[in-house]
Parts: sequence; structure tokens; C-alpha cells
Amino acid sequence: CQTVGNFSLSITLPLFIVIVLQKGLKENFADAQVSVVDCPDLTQEPFNFPAKGICGKPRIADVGGVPYLIPVVQKEKVYDLNTVAKDIELPGAFILGAGAASSKILGVNAELIPIVQTKNEKKPAVNGSYIAQINPADKGCLLEKYSSKYTDCEFGLLANLYASEGQPGKVIEVKANGRTGELNFVSCLRQILEKHYGEKPVGMGGTFIIQKGKAKIHIMPPEFSACPLNTDEDVNNWLKFFEMKAPLICQPVIVSRDPGFDLRVEHTHCFSHHGEGGHYHQDTSPDSVQYLGYLLPAELLFRIDRPQETHLVGRD
Repeated sequence: CQTVGNFSLSITLPLFIVIVLQKGLKENFADAQVSVVDCPDLTQEPFNFPAKGICGKPRIADVGGVPYLIPVVQKEKVYDLNTVAKDIELPGAFILGAGAASSKILGVNAELIPIVQTKNEKKPAVNGSYIAQINPADKGCLLEKYSSKYTDCEFGLLANLYASEGQPGKVIEVKANGRTGELNFVSCLRQILEKHYGEKPVGMGGTFIIQKGKAKIHIMPPEFSACPLNTDEDVNNWLKFFEMKAPLICQPVIVSRDPGFDLRVEHTHCFSHHGEGGHYHQDTSPDSVQYLGYLLPAELLFRIDRPQETHLVGRD
């Protein structure tokens, strides 16, 4: 039985969070503008999502965890996004985020970029997800639309998910250009929130585009490690790192501070329309990088199937 725990996140007024984010971003970027806008139609380019927006009962789910991947993989840990939607009390939810693909379905290990309108009583699920894996032919990135090969909504081991009713509405638009600090875009947002809200956890999710520049991205190898991965160095030696070029469409899930749920407090996966994608680490072209994001604070946090034995390795 997979246990589900939930926690009410601190709700912050969008206009107030705008001021907090803009001030903080300007310490890490040459130019930053934050405002409240109508969510663009996410069914259009470059997103092509199955839902128009990220509004309506926004919530975050942290499912499974890195301890199911390392030091030694637990392949039996498989989940379904339609079930997660019910677990977070939002059947039919539109879900974005970052996770691992189900090796039972794919036959190999891979990154999952979940983009799913889950099923409800009237409509079947629409799976707009991508998978990024190591191309056996040239050891480069192989990015594919999930629905081109598979019909399910499964994932494995771990996922960090932002869920909503997928409605249009007001969102927080974040523009940040020219990185001057050390933090990546997502870490910068999270640390601004943690610094301002302290003990009160604030969660955010949505989507952002790296419009210009390049980024450091990893993809897990197709084979799980035969040797236990006990340190961050072990993990980094196992992962395959790439420099990928913009535009990259990224789905971040952020919680400013862990309220004792053993969370991964930030996790972002990205895809593109030029065959590149995976797990976002950092832009590698600070002078020229341009970020454009549409985000929303979440109201609730759900912790599903929390690992009993845990560690802090491999959470970057």
C-alpha cells in the first residue's frame, strides 16, 4: 500500500510574490521582470500541451524518490499518472514535471518529461509527454514523444509533479536575461522564496523556456548501475551530461523548504522541437541566456510512497 500524506502550502498573493521574485532575481540576473499576466494558450507553439493553462486548484506531488533509484535500483516501483491524479484529489488533472520513465514499459532507463491531461469519467487521458534516453546508435540524446510508442501513463521510481485543472487564468510571468550569479534559474527562484518565507513552505510549478543560449542537461544511461552509487561523485560519473541548445521548454517543480516530507525541493526536465531534452542543471551561456517562464504558487503538497530508507545523494 502506497501511503499518501498532504500538507497545505503557504498561499501567497501573486502581486506580493511578484515583488519578492523581481527583487531577488535582479541579484542573479542582469535584467529581470516579473508580472501577473493571463496565461498564454499552452496548446499553441512552442508548448503544444494538451491543456490551455496551469490554473485551477494547483498542487504539487512528490512521488517515490531518489532512494528508489540509488544506491541500488528498485525496479518494482512503478506508478501511474492517472492514479496520482486521484491520490491528489484532482482526477482529470493536467500534470507537468520531471520524473523517470518506467523501465518495465521501455525496457531501458530513461528521463520522463511528463505532460499529461489525465483521464476523467468523460474523457481518456491525453499523453503529451516526452522521453529522453541515450541513443544506442551514437550515444547522443534520443528524444521521442511518449505517445509515438506507448499508450499508458506510467512512470517509475520517482517524479516531482505540478498538477492543476489545466485552465486559463492569471499566472506569474518571469523574464530573466544575462545570468550574473552562480545559481541556475530554478535554484534562484527557490532560494528567493526560502529566504523570504522562511519556515513556511511555498510551492511553485509551471513551465519556462530557455529562449537563447545553451544548457547543461543530463540523461540517465539505459542500464541501471550494477555497482551501488553511494556518493554524488558516483552518480555524476554514471550520468551522461550534454550541452543542449535553446529553445528548451522546461517544467520546474519547486518547494521553497522541505516541511519534513523528505522532498526533492527542485526538479526540472525539458524538451525541445530539435531532438534534445532531459534533466536541467544550468545554462552554460550566462551572458546570452534568456528565460521566459509562466508559474503559479501551489495550494497543496502531496507526498506519495515516501521511501522509508533515505539519503541525500543524487538530488541535484
